[in-house]
Amino acid sequence: MALIDTILEIARNKGASDIHIGTNRQPVIRLHGELACLTEEETFVDDSRKLLFSILTKEQQDYFQKNFDLDFSYTAQDGTRYRGNLFYQHRGGVDGVFRVIPSAIPDISELGLPAQILNFTHLHQGLVLVTGPMGSGKTTTLAALTKFINETRSDHIITIEDPIEFLFQNEKAIINQREIQRHTTSYTSALRAALREDPDIIIVGEMRDLDTISLALTAAETGHLVFGTLHTTDAVSTVNRIIDVFPPGEQNKIRMMLAESLNGVISQQLIPRKDGSGMVVASELLITTPALSNLIRDNKTFHIPSIIQSGKAKHGMRLLDDSINDLLSQEIITGKSAFAFAHDKNQFRSYLQEASNGKN
Repeated sequence: MALIDTILEIARNKGASDIHIGTNRQPVIRLHGELACLTEEETFVDDSRKLLFSILTKEQQDYFQKNFDLDFSYTAQDGTRYRGNLFYQHRGGVDGVFRVIPSAIPDISELGLPAQILNFTHLHQGLVLVTGPMGSGKTTTLAALTKFINETRSDHIITIEDPIEFLFQNEKAIINQREIQRHTTSYTSALRAALREDPDIIIVGEMRDLDTISLALTAAETGHLVFGTLHTTDAVSTVNRIIDVFPPGEQNKIRMMLAESLNGVISQQLIPRKDGSGMVVASELLITTPALSNLIRDNKTFHIPSIIQSGKAKHGMRLLDDSINDLLSQEIITGKSAFAFAHDKNQFRSYLQEASNGKN
């Protein structure tokens, strides 16, 4: 077994989510949100560039040396898949960070997300956004939604990813997975091409710029169901990000487009469990109603939390802080964690005081 596969296997067996490899230091893992050394022994990597380049193709090596960083996927000898990123850093070495990709695509029920989000998979057009910070499980949520569609609908699904993480086999649906730099030059070019490839559903791994967001909105408006991700923390910031990425002169038109095409927003955070056994998801769910569409058109997005509160009973909507409060009440997370991840920290400040006094 290659040395890098040994490092990755040890990390995976410990339950790590991420592995950091650099020159003249021990490999470091992220375990339940915290960084730690891979092993207690002082096992140093002598030449991380040589180690990391050993798993790259010639094309990947050339791309990295030209562009100074690289996103890629890697399948170890035991079949386990990882998402990798290589980059140069100021000490002159090449570092790599690997994210463990679960061997099986989970069901939505296994992720701890509200069952109502499966309703998005029955739609035939519009835009659904999965949001959260880096490492919050957005890609896994998208994969679980895609899995459900694949099992239940006879549709053509196109995914655009950087890189491809979960691998799908056709079931009821036809799934074509496209990877940036490998199968297409960019999200924009892949989205533009997708509109001519008879898709029913388009999965956009990351809506990272104006052109990608614009094309995703166009696809949603023209009869396709589009799922995408954004690095935003709640429904309000998500809607505002979509609008604010456009020049001021175009924002009124975009508000109209978004009001017509947005189906909902799933925002999520991963929070350490109180018992130290792993992470648990807290989520916010916004489902579009006529009232929400009017708020978006009228540029009154600051009222979105009120829409979520009023839609709890009828639609199953919920605020992130309500989800965090539920986890706290069930003693799944600590008060300190609740305060750290909450948006309105005032309602959790008393728990922070208790934590400082030695209580959970």
